[in-house]
Amino acid sequence: MSERKLQGIAASEGIAIGPAFRYQPLHLEVPQRKAASPEEELARFEAASEQAREELATLRDLVLERADEESAAIFDAHAMMLSDPMLQDEVKKRVEAGRNIEQAVSEAVKDIAAQLSAMEDEYFAARALDVQDVGRRVLRILLGLPDTSLDKLSQPSIIVAQDLTPSDTARLDPQLTLGFCTAVGGLTSHTAILARTLGLPAVVGLGVEALDQIPDGATLVLDGSEGVVIVDPRQSTVKRYEKARERQKARLAEVQAVAGEDAYTADGRRVEIGANVGDLDSAREAVQFGAEGIGLLRTEFLYLQDTRPPSEEKQVGVYRAIFEAMEGRPVIVRTLDIGGDKPPSYLEFADELNPFLGWRAIRICLDDLPLFKTQLRAILRAAVGHRVLIMYPMISGLDELRQANAVLDEVRAELESEGLEYAPDVPVGIMVETPAAVALADVLAKECDFFSLGTNDLTQYTLAVDRTNERVAKLFQPLHPAVLRLIKQTIDASHAEGKWTGMCGELAGMKKAIPILVGLGLDEFSMVPRAIPEAKWLIRQLTSDRAAEIAEQALSLGTAAEVEAYMHQILEELGG
Repeated sequence: MSERKLQGIAASEGIAIGPAFRYQPLHLEVPQRKAASPEEELARFEAASEQAREELATLRDLVLERADEESAAIFDAHAMMLSDPMLQDEVKKRVEAGRNIEQAVSEAVKDIAAQLSAMEDEYFAARALDVQDVGRRVLRILLGLPDTSLDKLSQPSIIVAQDLTPSDTARLDPQLTLGFCTAVGGLTSHTAILARTLGLPAVVGLGVEALDQIPDGATLVLDGSEGVVIVDPRQSTVKRYEKARERQKARLAEVQAVAGEDAYTADGRRVEIGANVGDLDSAREAVQFGAEGIGLLRTEFLYLQDTRPPSEEKQVGVYRAIFEAMEGRPVIVRTLDIGGDKPPSYLEFADELNPFLGWRAIRICLDDLPLFKTQLRAILRAAVGHRVLIMYPMISGLDELRQANAVLDEVRAELESEGLEYAPDVPVGIMVETPAAVALADVLAKECDFFSLGTNDLTQYTLAVDRTNERVAKLFQPLHPAVLRLIKQTIDASHAEGKWTGMCGELAGMKKAIPILVGLGLDEFSMVPRAIPEAKWLIRQLTSDRAAEIAEQALSLGTAAEVEAYMHQILEELGG
């Protein structure tokens, strides 16, 4: 057959060459039997959950032998999900309504996963797969089926699947697994994270139709750096990728050598590289990969794990643990960024036609002052002795910034009057996520200490593209010239006021964007921890003048495709 090239999402770097192994997960059929008493059904759920915890402990130990504590902790999180009040309540509600326990678990997991999948923030949306993984484990135990994962794999192969759960990925035999590709999935899923930790090349998001083009046993070339899978490659293609694989191995050692050092351009310009973090485990991981700080601490995890808002004391403890894990490095704490697309159970949201344009982020905080004040109090108290900055999300005008700062002033006064120890001089910045904020950047820069570009939302709002809508997702183009011009306008406005601009959107960690952003004068990059070593290496290949030339050329182009093609050439020139 002729060579065929399939394009997906580059999830884990590396090149794999070998036969395809089509994986079909165990089919779990929910029985339609009449339910016993609620007490009996829930007792079966507790017993199955306990067995699931034992299996997860074994799986954790297996991963710990092959990877690190942070990767093994994924399965601690799975064990915690079994006791999550939301899952417990949803299961109990359905059992009391007359469902048998298998039906109750299946429906509860489906609903919770659907809520998580709808979240705009990819970090939290990716947790839907973890919930499904936990649900499948409990359901399998309830059905009395064995825990078999990829047990038919008998020779070194590239796994091809609709999807892989974290449990599937953790059980992959390193002697028999060359890499994997899936029809669905994203960069921030635990499966993708595990693939990177275990050193398995991976491509996700190929699309369901693409799987039909990969017969079982077909020879594949999988390029986890470019997100490409080649089916039935020509011999010349195989040889070309074999040479590229050898070059990658040599490059890996070079990149890792600078991971622990500060980032400078070739002519000595300092650029800060931080990490996007969502909990204590990912903060520790950030340090391991050379983060110079946290450029985005998402605090939503505290608000989505219970049936009531987190108390001030709980928040103080969690924030303080994260600050201490960073060992003196700066931490930018984003205040609560939730909305109708990711509602906690204790906040009432009216149905919204477009939650991305609705009641969310700073708008909720300014309407619910007790919620907002509790978080600000906790941040200021936990910040004592640490380098902490506060960042408001979704600011679209000066009124919102002034209102938020007025609340912060009230909180400082309250803490002072109560005699509680707090950090009085915490810098305050805003996320620039809307075209309105860009248009007012010169005004906003006068009344805050820094900007951080949230390019996921900025791209969505600028191009009027819902990136969760599959029919228009291809129009979501972070390197679109319109987006690049707004980035430049924001950076220039902050510098004119003597302030700095960072970036915590996905664009900050994209190799093809980094030379442009350095050339535009971006002061701080924040990205997923595993992207940090590569980013530092790439920045070291650039001089300030060369980066400025690259940025100027990119800004002169008319389409995202032209920018992408140009940056492909630049990366080849830089050896990236």
